[in-house]
Amino acid sequence: MSSAIRRSVPRRALAALATATTLTVALSTGGLVAATDRAEAAETLLSQGRPATSSSTESSAYGAGRAVDGDLTTTRWASAEGGDPQWLRVDLGQARRISRVVLRWEAAYGKDYEIQVSDDASSWTSVRSTVSGDGGVDDLTVSGSGRYVRVYGTKRGTSYGYSLWELQVYGDDGGSPSPTPTVSPGETFTVAAAGDIAQQCTASSSSCAHPKTAAQVEAMKPAFVITMGDNQYDDARLFDFTKYYDKTWGRFKSMTHPAAGNHETYDPAGVYAGYKAYFGSLATPQGRTYYSFDHGDWHFVALDSNAFDDATQLSWLKADLAATTKRCVAAYFHHPLFSSGEHGNQPAGRAAWSALYAARADLVLNGHDHHYERFAPQSPDGKADSQGLVEVIGGMGGASPYDIENVQPNSQKRLKDVYGVLRLRLAPGSFSWDLVGVDGAVKDTSPVYTCH
Repeated sequence: MSSAIRRSVPRRALAALATATTLTVALSTGGLVAATDRAEAAETLLSQGRPATSSSTESSAYGAGRAVDGDLTTTRWASAEGGDPQWLRVDLGQARRISRVVLRWEAAYGKDYEIQVSDDASSWTSVRSTVSGDGGVDDLTVSGSGRYVRVYGTKRGTSYGYSLWELQVYGDDGGSPSPTPTVSPGETFTVAAAGDIAQQCTASSSSCAHPKTAAQVEAMKPAFVITMGDNQYDDARLFDFTKYYDKTWGRFKSMTHPAAGNHETYDPAGVYAGYKAYFGSLATPQGRTYYSFDHGDWHFVALDSNAFDDATQLSWLKADLAATTKRCVAAYFHHPLFSSGEHGNQPAGRAAWSALYAARADLVLNGHDHHYERFAPQSPDGKADSQGLVEVIGGMGGASPYDIENVQPNSQKRLKDVYGVLRLRLAPGSFSWDLVGVDGAVKDTSPVYTCH
């Protein structure tokens, strides 16, 4: 469906949007009926800004996250055209009591659809359904609970696909904190970080490590979580994400800022298919598999090291670094430029390192090699440099450990045969970290570094 056609919203839909604040529409067995004005004081909007996933998208411009971004008229999700069923799902972070769902349809609407809830994104319960949808704004009273809420369409109202300006889920917030709590400038905060996480095993196996590293993340009570790729083994399929990662590190999903590793490219369904389907808009918050964000006095850059040969990513990185006003800058991605482990140095990252070095960035976090290693500040060509980047390899999130094979210059500490999580302490002008093992003991403590 062309963008010109999609922008031509029927007069009925425009009228519905214009009166959305005063008129609500509810589903009955026979179809849509008018309802009286609703008092919303006791309800909380739970869905806005939460991770969203969909069965398909028409293009990258219409990703699932666009339907929960709070913009009711200019951004939207659109499914692929011409096929049923299609669905849009939002992750509320934990189970919530749901009282109301508002669907703001674009011209392409659902005629037959259900509102479903689930605790595990696998088994679904229908809490509302219709076979006579006519688009516009559907304001639905529902009764149910779940971590996930899904709009599941089985029959399109047009020959195109399904398209929503916004999916709004209301209910009881339970007094829970936001996914990434804000922190004022001048405050120190904690971040949990690891890569190479979920083997295809569960807590029922004593040798399974990712449930144990997840327990350490929980104990840290971090402001948010960073992952440095290879989140799910072996092929990062959605089925495996749901069966393994979600049962452990998934409890922090709504506060996770992920990066992709090489295993995320192995999905038989397509490169990043399971990764994007599981993390939803968290995987591509700015429409790409690389992105940046700020927290406190820090600027964070998540890069896609599978695409370090992409000139577009490098140009974006340079522009992003030039635009930030934060004193402290941390970058994270999967493949390390320097490593003493089995994979060794990954020179494809040198251009990104050079851009970070030129911008006087401070910290680089990596995975890929399944060991722990920290380096003294160094330049992109591997020379000791007090104004250089501090690199940390934290590939001990749960995947089988690797050996140390070729110790690199400037490597200060290496640990193999250890599982653990980096506990980063990030202050307004300095940083340090501990490696916390699965037994809760500190295995290594870094020096305190001053931001450039």
